[in-house]
Amino acid sequence: MWHDLAIACCLVLVIEGIIPFLSPSAWRAMVLAAARIGDRGLRIAGLCAMVSGTVLLYLIN
Repeated sequence: MWHDLAIACCLVLVIEGIIPFLSPSAWRAMVLAAARIGDRGLRIAGLCAMVSGTVLLYLIN
């Protein structure tokens, strides 16, 4: 199980690194836009991401 978790974390790093590698200016603009969003908006976005990920994992397995 720990091995699978480590693999998942490595894949997250790879996926998260794709946009800054391919288009640093777009990534910078995205980070600046996220910095302007309030705490409530970021929490809602985080919740949506967690729920979407959980649903996708359920559907895949």
